[in-house]
Amino acid sequence: MTLSEEARERLADIVELQPTKNGELQERWDMDSGSEVHQYLEAELKEYYYRNDNSLICATPEATTLIDGEDSERIQTVTVTSLQQAVVDVIAGPDEESQSVVAVLHALREVGEDRDTDDVRSALRSLADKGIVETVEKTVPTFRLAVPRGELDIELSEE
Repeated sequence: MTLSEEARERLADIVELQPTKNGELQERWDMDSGSEVHQYLEAELKEYYYRNDNSLICATPEATTLIDGEDSERIQTVTVTSLQQAVVDVIAGPDEESQSVVAVLHALREVGEDRDTDDVRSALRSLADKGIVETVEKTVPTFRLAVPRGELDIELSEE
């Protein structure tokens, strides 16, 4: 998706301010309401942002790369649950062979996390929504980190 100059500048604002609120972007972008911000985000930047567990606006890793360039050393801060943290710790890295939900489940069990398949699948999907893991479609969906572990600063959410 090719971004207009205005959209690219606004995406840079999100990268700079993240995690941020509609109101902060409303002020920065000189808009009349938070609703107008939301409409703009959905219409122009939908694939470049997500809302974290506290409903704050964050840039996806792709957005950060687009703004900062491939060699960016920006650390992405994400807030995750303890299960999501455990998944990040055991899942295949960006350059490794992706894993199925069951393979991630077994890796979790090896480190003492006894969870059910649905919980692991949900954690993987949430991490994929945040741009932390990527889904690789094979016969069954498989997953691996979308960014190197060293580029993440993980904060635990209140569960």
